[in-house]
Amino acid sequence: MRAFFGQDTDSKVIKSQRTIAPGRSPFIKERIELLFEGPDLAAIVKQAAQLDMEQATFKVIFPKINGLDATEQVSFEDKRDMERQIGFVIKGKADVHNPDMIFGLIPFEGCWYFGIYQLSESVWFKHQQKPREYSTALSTKTARAIANIAVPEPLGIKAIDPCCGIGTVLVEALSMGIDIVGRDINPLVVDGSRENIAHFGLSGSVDLGAIADIQEQYDVAIIDMPYNLYTHATPDEQQEILRHALPVTEKLLVVTIEPIDHMIEKAGFTIIDRCIAKKSLFLREILVCEKTRLQHATA
Repeated sequence: MRAFFGQDTDSKVIKSQRTIAPGRSPFIKERIELLFEGPDLAAIVKQAAQLDMEQATFKVIFPKINGLDATEQVSFEDKRDMERQIGFVIKGKADVHNPDMIFGLIPFEGCWYFGIYQLSESVWFKHQQKPREYSTALSTKTARAIANIAVPEPLGIKAIDPCCGIGTVLVEALSMGIDIVGRDINPLVVDGSRENIAHFGLSGSVDLGAIADIQEQYDVAIIDMPYNLYTHATPDEQQEILRHALPVTEKLLVVTIEPIDHMIEKAGFTIIDRCIAKKSLFLREILVCEKTRLQHATA
């Protein structure tokens, strides 16, 4: 949520100017693209009367949202009544089973909101069944979150995963339209990564080679530190990976199972944010870093 909206929240609802497709995040269930707002239901009904669906069918829903304030809780019967009130004034044909357009209604922080409703599609869930996999790989849910943390706004951003392994992050990033390429020193996982990408009908480049050989510049690099049976990096090798990342990118996202703050600082990066991802009893730390800005002394 911090990467997308710049804030933490315990609320189940966030109001934002940013338009995020709900399918991008495992943690966004649904979205209402606002058309109207008002102090009460009557104000929404009045504005909804302006809608003319012409030939398109529609449906109005009051989404089930846990965690709303007590003052915003609405009974099941009242929800259905509100849906009917709004649906009655919209010009067009209602279709509760297969509508062309779904509208959503929600109370939030003392105001009522109405707009185009979109339910999230769990794309990452479909990506769990890969032709090539290994047990210590990131879950697709975590990989998708990592791609979003690294590249919250894909437009104009070039990314690289220089230790891509079996391509779990690549698949999630590519499926969201992120411009990303992969790389690894292990030919077995490079082949596996290419196979996984192709399996889901995606197109992406995965090269065989070390991070030290990268010549291009990227806006962000995602490094899941190698620790599996196929590719394992010693502390010295991890330090070298981080050192070689410095000339490649301004922003770095590192996934690690061990504390490596000192390595990141030694490599020339500053940690600006962090979080923990859990897979059973397996903990990974996700570190968001940027190049350290040297403070030049002035005479």
